[in-house]
Amino acid sequence: MASEEIQSVAILDVHGKMMEWNGEDYVAQGSGSEAVNKDNKDEERDSDQYLESDDSTIRRSRDNNSNPSSSEADMSVKLKRTVGLFSGISLIVGTMIGSGIFVSPTGLLDRTGSVAMSLVVWTACGVVSMFGALAYAELGTMIPSSGAEYSYFMQAFGPFSAYMFSWVSTFIIKPSQLAIICMSFAAYAVEAFAYECEPNPQIVQLTAAATVAVVTFVNCWSVELATQVQNIFCSCKLVAVAIIIGGGFYKICEGSYEHVATGFKGTTASVGNIATAFYSGLWAYDGWNNLNYVTEEIINPEVNLPLSIGIAIPMVTVIYVFVNISYLTIMSPSEMLVSDAVAVTFGNRILGPMAWLMPLSVAFSTFGAANGTIFAAGRLCYVASREGHLVDVLSFVHVKKLTPAPALLFHAIVALAMVMSGSIEGLIDFFSFTVWIFYGMSMVALLVLRYKEPKLPRPYKVPIVIPIIVLIISVYLVIAPIVDNPQIEYLYSILFMVLGAIMYIPFVHFGYVFKFMDKLTTFLQLMLQIAPPCGITDYEQ
Repeated sequence: MASEEIQSVAILDVHGKMMEWNGEDYVAQGSGSEAVNKDNKDEERDSDQYLESDDSTIRRSRDNNSNPSSSEADMSVKLKRTVGLFSGISLIVGTMIGSGIFVSPTGLLDRTGSVAMSLVVWTACGVVSMFGALAYAELGTMIPSSGAEYSYFMQAFGPFSAYMFSWVSTFIIKPSQLAIICMSFAAYAVEAFAYECEPNPQIVQLTAAATVAVVTFVNCWSVELATQVQNIFCSCKLVAVAIIIGGGFYKICEGSYEHVATGFKGTTASVGNIATAFYSGLWAYDGWNNLNYVTEEIINPEVNLPLSIGIAIPMVTVIYVFVNISYLTIMSPSEMLVSDAVAVTFGNRILGPMAWLMPLSVAFSTFGAANGTIFAAGRLCYVASREGHLVDVLSFVHVKKLTPAPALLFHAIVALAMVMSGSIEGLIDFFSFTVWIFYGMSMVALLVLRYKEPKLPRPYKVPIVIPIIVLIISVYLVIAPIVDNPQIEYLYSILFMVLGAIMYIPFVHFGYVFKFMDKLTTFLQLMLQIAPPCGITDYEQ
């Protein structure tokens, strides 16, 4: 490699020793490794954007004239507190409003059986999300570490529970999220070209698979490109929501509210159906805990964290209720139940020649959500791999792009398998059943830490009744569907968690490593051009 192309990276090994890495070998600091080329400023900014958003110990050398006598403390990464109240609200609202409000209304209405009950469930989902987020606010200000649930479980229960969360999140939660969002994008993108007729399911699947591939490529290629895509596509969801709510108010002013007035007629009596209706609604609200992943970067977190939650989640709740009322001003409940893309049907009936705006806005919104989902996938892999709970290669980064390529590719492969083998509703049930087990465990962690660590500083302290309520709801959401209407997705989730628990004993507790893993890791490093982001002694030369 020509000397002008070498990029020097300052790293800390596991013993805290400062080293420099040229992308190929580790060399001791001061051994003559080339400094960072000033001509690579764009790429440097690109990599820093990912690395500083994570709690990684890797750090790019930014100034080849830096004082060689600088202390190691000066070289360490310190997250700056730059997230204020407005940014916190924007983060919660931006991550919560994704694909859910465009795909969940059909399933939720079908499971509740009536218009009024569906609106009650939508509101109740907002309240549950609010309570859960307030409980997470105490955990986040008490344990301000990256990894959110992973860190809480490690502190409250020890390494086994933290490992189980990383296992399930890596193999089920994150990939199923990505699969659902990409399938939602595909449904709306194909629906735009299949006016008033049923889209071919195979075309929808192939489109979803292609979407997974595209967002994975974008995030593997460049963090800067990924964030630019996120910023551009984020505004499209607000356009779609504004069109729907504005159109609904227009129709109400015309007196078109007979479908809303049907009330509780036809409400289901099945507790299992109500629980799975919550699955559909809570999928749309998922993201209420995302602010906990940046606790260390929030300005005055004891005030801004709970205040952001108290403003953002009620705002989203009102938006969701208005959107559902707007749908019902245009379509009857029976028409909503047969539509795979209710927002497109809404746009076709109210926008006339401008109807193309709706599927385009929704498709952009869901594509941005898919991009954001896989963008964040590398963080937990890195934290868990650092603790020895996942294979090391999942925490490696590309030596030139400094993107978490192995973690992104792994999530993409699992998501592709889910896309090709499941439906949106089935995957939502699969995701919700699994994730609410761990949301419930987070509430238990909060209660345990109240007893186990009473002297830990708690800048924000939630009323004890709130985590108890969320815990009871999470138990109901996990048990009721199994008792009333067991599905194969629940069995898959349970079996996979049992498998993870079994694998913990030899591979994590006793640290057994297959003999071929070294060769496999070396092969993957050469093929993908990846390397560990911090000093691992096995890789030092």
